[in-house]
Amino acid sequence: MTVQQTSMVSVYEDDPGDPLKINPPIPHPVPQLDTQPFPTAIAETAPQPNGAGPGTEAFRYWVAADALSRAGQTWAPLVPAGTQWHSTVGRALTANLNAGKDLNAFYDREGLWFFRRTVAGVTVAACESPEVVEHETGHAILDALRPQLFNTASAETAALHEAFGDISALLSSLRLESLRVEVLAETQGDLELSSRMSRMAEQLGWAIRQGHPDAVDPDCLRNLSNSFFYHDPVQLPPNGPANTLSSEPHSFSRVFSAAFLKIIAGIFRQQDLQDQAGLARAAEIAGQLLVDAVVAAPVVSAYYAQVAGHMIAADQHRNGGAHGRSLRSAFIRHGILSLEAATSITESEVARRGAGIAEATPGGGDDQGLTAVTVHGATYDVAQPLTLSAPAQERRFGIAGSDPAGGTLRPADPERVATSYLEDLFRRGRVQVPEEHRTETTLVDDNPSRLKTHEIVRSTTGEGFALIRRCFD
Repeated sequence: MTVQQTSMVSVYEDDPGDPLKINPPIPHPVPQLDTQPFPTAIAETAPQPNGAGPGTEAFRYWVAADALSRAGQTWAPLVPAGTQWHSTVGRALTANLNAGKDLNAFYDREGLWFFRRTVAGVTVAACESPEVVEHETGHAILDALRPQLFNTASAETAALHEAFGDISALLSSLRLESLRVEVLAETQGDLELSSRMSRMAEQLGWAIRQGHPDAVDPDCLRNLSNSFFYHDPVQLPPNGPANTLSSEPHSFSRVFSAAFLKIIAGIFRQQDLQDQAGLARAAEIAGQLLVDAVVAAPVVSAYYAQVAGHMIAADQHRNGGAHGRSLRSAFIRHGILSLEAATSITESEVARRGAGIAEATPGGGDDQGLTAVTVHGATYDVAQPLTLSAPAQERRFGIAGSDPAGGTLRPADPERVATSYLEDLFRRGRVQVPEEHRTETTLVDDNPSRLKTHEIVRSTTGEGFALIRRCFD
């Protein structure tokens, strides 16, 4: 079925909002999904663009389509030429809008899957939140840029994936002039403050909070306006309430996404005109630096620091270091870079490392730069030795995060990073272990309501088993 490009549909700008304060829908042109370099599709049949209201399947379809289109338009001008979806996705990334009963959504290298559930009389459909759709699309974009991150056994690389998803929602929302105007009015120009821009998935957060009051922020799912300070995730607990930091990737992601919000705020303060157009420009600059960094940064332990260092290097290459102060300040304030690390990335150091950065390209093999670490399977209720893919590329910059007590942290070795990550997955009940692969101790969490993000499978490269990722939720 085809629709006229001049037709209009009713959609949400960023999120339905808390049920007590619903955001009003606005009219948008019918979105175009089949556009390069990130063509998308929706599994369900397209309804007529007839102005159907919130809560209807037609409305949900067009909200999701509009968000998919906007996310693609956000990243398309920022990624290197030739970037395309991971090969297992196929030509177009397909969204499934009614994948089952849950308060969740995920990307699994085949498509995007959105769930729904009725809570306190309110049907919460993940596909009805543009921020959720743009977050999950962000996972697919990052997978196109750095497929090595998908199976890396590292809390920090997993958390960067989640931060990238929230940043995808943030940047996609900031494409809307109406939202930029509202955010500037709400914050009075201080973009570091909590605002509609920083609050991710308010409705989904409300729904989760009804059953698990401490699992999410009090006003949304996650708020990028926060003061969390970097700790090596191998030293953090695997879970915790939303007001604490844990190694769980969504929790730990908030350190990086908060720094990114401050980077946008800092670049915005440098604009000649601090208006909605200046905010659009600041968001574009920050997004470009992030893309440059994730393409070039080696996959290592203390991965946040490498991405941060490469954002500073990218600014030096693209802008002559014009935004170095904003970048360094944000990363220092959140401990992603120690003071020593931030000052070591000088113009001469960037120039010395420039060849390797310039030669970096998106994509590559799924295991490029990773090293195999084998652990004793019985410790994890697995009948044979278990192989993990640990981050082990050569560091381009000798930098790391801040020790909260002062100075620079020493990054953990790849084996410690991988085994800590594996143990946390089991403690959170996130690993699917088929019965035939288990020992007799039955440690595995078989709760069917808990999504398994990882699975134990037979190794394709040797004896025993391997840990692989199913999805990012």
